[in-house]
Amino acid sequence: MPATPGLHHVTAIAGEPQAIVDFYAGVLGLRLVKRTVNFDDPTTYHLYFGDRAGRPGTILTFFPWPGAPRGRTGAGQATATAFAVPAGSIPFWAGRLEAAGVSCGEPLTRFGEAVLTLEDPDGLRLELVGRDAAAEGGGWDGGDVPGEHAIRALAGVTLTERDVAATGALLVSSLGLRSVGREGARIRLVADDREPGATVDLVEDRDGAAGHVAVGTVHHVAFRASSDAEQLEFRADLLGAGQSVSPVKDRGYFRSIYVREPGGVLLEVATDAPGFATDEAPAELGHALKLPPWLEPRRRELEGVLPPLSVGGGRRAA
Repeated sequence: MPATPGLHHVTAIAGEPQAIVDFYAGVLGLRLVKRTVNFDDPTTYHLYFGDRAGRPGTILTFFPWPGAPRGRTGAGQATATAFAVPAGSIPFWAGRLEAAGVSCGEPLTRFGEAVLTLEDPDGLRLELVGRDAAAEGGGWDGGDVPGEHAIRALAGVTLTERDVAATGALLVSSLGLRSVGREGARIRLVADDREPGATVDLVEDRDGAAGHVAVGTVHHVAFRASSDAEQLEFRADLLGAGQSVSPVKDRGYFRSIYVREPGGVLLEVATDAPGFATDEAPAELGHALKLPPWLEPRRRELEGVLPPLSVGGGRRAA
């Protein structure tokens, strides 16, 4: 059975796209590595933020739907998305967030690591985790966050479940994660701890209200498959475990399968290849609207519907 190296990306639902760009590229200093459209609803953006190269394990993506209602976090949801920063950078981030008017409170300690908790403009819960391994390069220094403090990658996600047993069993048996400890109601699973996005925390809330996916909540959590063949192995194993799994879908920058875990969170297994440089040079990532071939005939129409975006320095691109 293959074992995933960790997270590929996390996808959330947002409201106004410019507010999301201002926060993630501006305040958090991530690179906008791809601006494209939701392939299932091409009149809305699909925006990808990550490190310098847009490596799997560094990516948080958004479907912005202006005017859509706010969601509700709760059981059966990914309730926090964590980024890894160098362990010594937590004071820098506390100061930067305060200066930007973003409340994060005092750092807490979890599994021996300092954690800052905050929310984005739509109420999506985020965490900055001080992690020793994050001191080794990889961040984006093209914004105004100094490279030594830059976010390096995803650290992990928290899944809140009424019953963590079935969810944990699937993550262990079908994706190859392993349990490494417990703090109170929080159980920590890890993939390859040498890779980004290796951590999944399961928090049990037996009496909690069910979450509702809309603006300010996570839509799905994607894990990595190193190849198409490995992805098919994951799919066969999930089907063998009695799960309903989608066919392979081509998302342009990776191929995907989807399964809803027993607690209700939508999971994806995405291939590492071909990556975000397949349709634009690495130095130009995120500069222009990129469309899949079947939507190119609609480019003028879509550019007329999608609002222009500004990414630092006043630069605007459709």
